[in-house]
Amino acid sequence: MSLSPRAVWLRAAVSLSACGGLEESQQPSPEAGAVDEQASALLNGTSNGCGFAIDKFNVPLSPPYYNIYLRRSASATCAYAAAQQVIGVSYTNPPISLAANDLGVVTSYSYKYSPSGSANIQCMVRQYDPATMALVREHSIVVMYGAGNVTDCQVSINSDGTTVTVRGTKTGPLMGSCCSPGPGAIACDLHA
Repeated sequence: MSLSPRAVWLRAAVSLSACGGLEESQQPSPEAGAVDEQASALLNGTSNGCGFAIDKFNVPLSPPYYNIYLRRSASATCAYAAAQQVIGVSYTNPPISLAANDLGVVTSYSYKYSPSGSANIQCMVRQYDPATMALVREHSIVVMYGAGNVTDCQVSINSDGTTVTVRGTKTGPLMGSCCSPGPGAIACDLHA
């Protein structure tokens, strides 16, 4: 499969609540299943027969930080070897998530880029090629002028298979290629 079909992920719909939580319409229903199952679904996915996972590891140095890993598991259905790589670093405990389909693997995590007390928390959304684990594209979701935080961001792939949705929490207006189609809703283009 060539790289160009994997590059069709053009839009991300981002819905963040300025009040610090998921909007009521986005809260999981009681029928959604056990919390452990929901958390596992946010950390694991399958692409082209290969299992992928996102994970984090605390590095207890001074100052302490977290390495964020993308892992590919070897299996009978996966044509590629097991592999892992550090995809990010955060100076706070980062919320992490992963979604995958045969077009690619998408990760998201909220991270603090510096140990400085004035550094804000941002959301990084990245798409990876399942075969090479190479970065295909990335988009940073940042509060305008660094005057707030994106403290949580969870990624999913819509049923059309090509639209990525990111939901989470923010404490101010977003900057960049984002618009506000309605209260608490943000739409961002993720063009390469």
